[in-house]
Amino acid sequence: MIVYVFVESKGIFVLTFLQVLTLKYVPMTAIKESSTININKRANRANCPVSFVISKLGGNWKPLILFQLMTGPKRYSELKRAIPTVTEKMLIQHLKELHEDGLINRHSENVVPPVVTYSLSADGEELGPIMDEMVKWATPRFNNPA
Repeated sequence: MIVYVFVESKGIFVLTFLQVLTLKYVPMTAIKESSTININKRANRANCPVSFVISKLGGNWKPLILFQLMTGPKRYSELKRAIPTVTEKMLIQHLKELHEDGLINRHSENVVPPVVTYSLSADGEELGPIMDEMVKWATPRFNNPA
């Protein structure tokens, strides 16, 4: 914006800049659904049970979250304390994905501050014996790494 101002009978141009901030939501990463990699991933999930399970449980944090919930319902802060190396972003993201996949339940109480409790769903509870077998398999190897 340009403003013309008279000061002591002299014209002075005053330049002012008006900055307009617009907030836009930009996703962290855009996933191209039609890419060859995504088409192949979907085909693998549809045709291979192992790929299907890994798509639901894959990553560093999902198995740890499920393992923590095996002992009973927990609030977000309890999960964060139990898995101190997970970042807030990753914990929130994986809790959301596990909920969308039907492996955990999210119970929210409408109070201030909000109370949100996570627990295993019926499908999540079915993973208990599998998680126990993973622990049993890993224990001798974990204690005596090669």
